[in-house]
Amino acid sequence: MPEMPEVQGLVDFLDGRLRGRTVTKATVANIAALKTYDPPLPALVGARVAGVTRHGKFVDIGTEDGAAVPHLIFHLAKAGWLRWYDLLPATVIRPGKTPIALRVGFDDDSGFDLTEAGTKKSLAVYAARHPDDVPGIARLGPDPLAEDFSRDTLAGLLAGRRTQIKGVLRDQSIVAGIGNAYSDEILHAAHMSPYALAAGLDDAEIDRLYAAVRDTLTDAVAEASGKPPAELKDAKRRGMAVHGRRGQACPVCGDEVRSVFFADNSLEYCPTCQTGGKILADRRLSRLLK
Repeated sequence: MPEMPEVQGLVDFLDGRLRGRTVTKATVANIAALKTYDPPLPALVGARVAGVTRHGKFVDIGTEDGAAVPHLIFHLAKAGWLRWYDLLPATVIRPGKTPIALRVGFDDDSGFDLTEAGTKKSLAVYAARHPDDVPGIARLGPDPLAEDFSRDTLAGLLAGRRTQIKGVLRDQSIVAGIGNAYSDEILHAAHMSPYALAAGLDDAEIDRLYAAVRDTLTDAVAEASGKPPAELKDAKRRGMAVHGRRGQACPVCGDEVRSVFFADNSLEYCPTCQTGGKILADRRLSRLLK
């Protein structure tokens, strides 16, 4: 699933290529992906791009004032991605016969497709007058790389939450942009169990967690910066210390990276670095094995 660093990489790439370009095509191939009907997406044609920004994991292509569709916004969900073309294909998209959900073209003949693999379709596209018209954006918590996201901001978000820290970091209404992969990486960097209760963290643990959030995400965004979409996924995988590395050696201590499997995902962690050597039981609500 693309998370904040990869989405920011996409935003930087698109902003550098689309700012000032005029939309010449906006074709939906999977109608289920389009979550809005007013304003109508075809009215995007003729609009000039003012810039591309990010809200959590949402990409926002903003157009100039007075455009019929001020914002084209999309969320790539679990299996979505963006395929960029310097020369957009002229082939006709056949709905139901392709992984393409949306095709957008521009006046220099460039463009992109939004694609989604698998049978579970969650990719979402919005034509919006304002970003806050998108429910997922309106509910977002603060961005952890914002200048005003301080250690005390994080402490306030954790206070009173008797839930596991892994889930807190992934909850977009609490902190925007962190998903399954980077929550694993942040907790490994903070030497913290994914099952630790948010409200139970002491001052030193909050200090470590805050530093891990900022450092992990800053480094990942820097790694993604300047890369085209086709290279972002591999760059993400190369930068992981524990996520997706079950059975491999922890780069810090050499212990074996372990997994806990859930219905539709998993978490990875290092027992030595994070749980005092104890192995987490492979059940969603389990505590540390005794």
